[in-house]
Amino acid sequence: MMLQYRDLAKLKTKKCCFKNSKWCPSSKGKNFQYLEALCLSYIVFEDVIAVRDSVSLEHLKELSSKRRVIEDSINQTSFITEAIAREMSGGSTSRCEQERLRLENYLPLLENFISHADIVSNNSQMIRWTSQLKIQWSSVLSSSSFFNLTGPKFFQIDNLRFELGMALFLYGAVLRERALEFLPSDLKQSAFIYREAAGVFHYLAHEVLPSLHSAISAERPPEATSSVTSAISLICLAEAQAVYIRKAEETGNTGFGVLAKLHLGVAELLSEAVGALNSGIGEYKAISSRFLEFISSCKALHELRGHTYFSKGLKHDDQIGIAIGVLRDALSNVKRKMPGDDSWKTFFRKEIEHSADTLQKFEHENEFVWHEKIPSGDELPLLQGNEIVKIEPYRPKKWERELAFKT
Repeated sequence: MMLQYRDLAKLKTKKCCFKNSKWCPSSKGKNFQYLEALCLSYIVFEDVIAVRDSVSLEHLKELSSKRRVIEDSINQTSFITEAIAREMSGGSTSRCEQERLRLENYLPLLENFISHADIVSNNSQMIRWTSQLKIQWSSVLSSSSFFNLTGPKFFQIDNLRFELGMALFLYGAVLRERALEFLPSDLKQSAFIYREAAGVFHYLAHEVLPSLHSAISAERPPEATSSVTSAISLICLAEAQAVYIRKAEETGNTGFGVLAKLHLGVAELLSEAVGALNSGIGEYKAISSRFLEFISSCKALHELRGHTYFSKGLKHDDQIGIAIGVLRDALSNVKRKMPGDDSWKTFFRKEIEHSADTLQKFEHENEFVWHEKIPSGDELPLLQGNEIVKIEPYRPKKWERELAFKT
């Protein structure tokens, strides 16, 4: 399987409002100022936006309520017990599944609200209301967040599509985590959910964020850029293909050549992801080095696996000299790309040891039986990867409710 990078779903959100905070006792009996400040920071749409009728008011109240549940959950300030959370999610004990359902309750309301706000978006009153919401989201991919010892860096953009974009990013990240939960029990479902996550990030990159880019000039987190979300969509596809490969490996009836092309297809998807990141002017440098290392390490790992399968296929076809050359070259390349993360490094070493053992067996057999010449460099054959996965398109839902603003 691929290495794991689980930071994408660690977003935080708040309203920029810390006035009148004071020291107060927490639930554990200790003085704790930040807890009260956070409690005062909920986004309450109906306190800012004036509407003409009770139906519109109820919509705003429900919108605020659904967002507050998400905010409490991701900020870990919720007082809801596990039993109640399980009951609210239809009996699911998965925290990812519970979060997914919360977002699926919030997003249709938000989509409907934005569609009506767009009609009067140029109205000075609506512009003022939007700025008064003071919506802030943290970044998990910003390079500056890694070095911020006081906590995550927050970004405020006075645009409703910033809220939609970050909520959708969180939704895609939660789906990706849910796909990971299915790995031990249901590979087919895991791959499908990875493709769903890819669809969410693709929709975000192509349908939501372009209009946000043209509307603002303020600093924004990497999560709110098309280049980054396009890259993550490709990463999710690569992860989905890696799951399909695992299923094929467990089945045991897929040839070495096919497995080699599939692994190299994963590497090619990750190369495309790097290309998408590079397409963002000035954005690549703002991304955390750990995330970039994750991509490059996964790419190197699947290249090694692909070439190991390729060499096994060559050996099967009595081309042991070429098989040795391919494997020597692959091992030489991967050893230069050892990741710094300890858990990734341990995984890397196991893969290298497996390929090195295979190479040693080939070399020993060639030395005593075949005596074939070992090619290198340009003499080695090139193998193209095969990409077999496609995104599962995200189709946003919108609750059709009329909203009447007092503009």
